[in-house]
Amino acid sequence: MNTDQQLQQLEQRIEELISISARLRHENELLQARESRLMEERADLLKKNDVAKTKVEAIITRLKSLEQEP
Repeated sequence: MNTDQQLQQLEQRIEELISISARLRHENELLQARESRLMEERADLLKKNDVAKTKVEAIITRLKSLEQEP
């Protein structure tokens, strides 16, 4: 294998690595965006859960007070 062929192979491999790097960078950006959306959704669900918990606790308190009335 002569020097020109080695250089061509090296150049081809470098181009492949650049392509792989670009693809991985893009996938990483997509995953980071997805993670951000999931974290926002999780925070929203936690807030809704807290609201629901507060409402249920209030209902239980009212029911207990009704049980104690003659």
